Amino acid sequence: MEIVEDVVIVGAGIAGLATAVALKRVGIRALILERSETLRSTGSALTLFPNAWLALDALGVSHKLTSLYTPSSRGSVTTVATGAVQEIFFSGNGSKAQGPRSVHRKALLEALAQELPEDSIRYSSKFTAIEKQEIGDASICVLHLEDGSTIKSKVLIGCDGVNSVVANWLGLSAPIHSGRAAVRGLSVFPQGHGMKQEINQFVDVGKRAGLIPLNDKEVYWFLTCPEGENMARDPELIQKQVIEEYAENFPSKYLDVVRQADLSTLTWAPLMFRTPWNLIFRNISKGNITVAGDAMHPMTPDLGQGGCSALEDAVVLGRHIGSCFIKNGDVLVAEDIARAIDGYVKERRWRAAWLITGSYFSGWVQEGGSKWWMRFLRDVIFYGFLFSKVFNAASYDCGILPSVSVSASGDLQYSSNKSD
Repeated sequence: MEIVEDVVIVGAGIAGLATAVALKRVGIRALILERSETLRSTGSALTLFPNAWLALDALGVSHKLTSLYTPSSRGSVTTVATGAVQEIFFSGNGSKAQGPRSVHRKALLEALAQELPEDSIRYSSKFTAIEKQEIGDASICVLHLEDGSTIKSKVLIGCDGVNSVVANWLGLSAPIHSGRAAVRGLSVFPQGHGMKQEINQFVDVGKRAGLIPLNDKEVYWFLTCPEGENMARDPELIQKQVIEEYAENFPSKYLDVVRQADLSTLTWAPLMFRTPWNLIFRNISKGNITVAGDAMHPMTPDLGQGGCSALEDAVVLGRHIGSCFIKNGDVLVAEDIARAIDGYVKERRWRAAWLITGSYFSGWVQEGGSKWWMRFLRDVIFYGFLFSKVFNAASYDCGILPSVSVSASGDLQYSSNKSD
């Protein structure tokens, strides 16, 4: 069986769904191929900074979530060895979201998926090969699926995660191991947890942990630490290992939350990242094929920008392809599409490289050790001076999409609103 599509997106995670929504907003239908049998919701929650909310505003989705989750305006960092507490404050850039909001990952995915037609996602779809065919002046992407079917598309966007097949086809090097791992979970307090809406972090030599309330009864928590050879994989053993080994010296406030964990939400995974020079000097696109989200820029979680930057990617890619589509009278012209994707790559390459670098540096500073100069670098330089600048970078505005309106006759009309 052979299927022909205008745009195929590989992966129904945050980047894939958001990109499909962005394209839909400008009048382009995309088919999403997802390996799983249902919508993926790996990971209990994530924190979205102002740049993510600006992207969600552009996608027309933010209102679904802002009414459910409260922003955090402040937080604290406790040095476990000394008990010293460093207060931190979040300030917005004039957007609706004045501080970061942590949301259920499933809620975000569902909010995006609900914006798409029901037949937009094809589940249990595993492809085995990518090839390009030249038909006249046009270049067509051909995907061969495991079930024997073939899909031809004018545009292919890989949003297939850290171990992206599309990124590998483009020639990007595989992500490398940071030497650290992260455990994440959600704890439920039926009678209420009584915590303020603040982001509380705890740092020790090589370790960093955090508590972030999602609502009155649920708390998202995490721990990053060096990855050992004997890390458990069973959720109950993961919880026990965190309490008795990795966070045994952490404040009781943190340990009490971990003890209340919903074991079904626990995940433990190595922290991978793509080197920034790999993004700068390698191909992020070839003609009408490109990548977005973790497929482009996997990074450590120390700036909380993985999901946020994926949403930025979606808006920028939607804007470039959408503007090209509109200019050509609602037609995807191969030559112009390649230029549009090249424009997307140029806009995102250095931003993504900076976020990867900043995330790695942030993790190194925060977990660097207990020597006086490391404490000075962390408490005085990073939290006292650099943190506000880092947060301002998380208030980045990725721009808007070309707007689509409906005329009195029912025809779609476009305006050339554009933000570069």
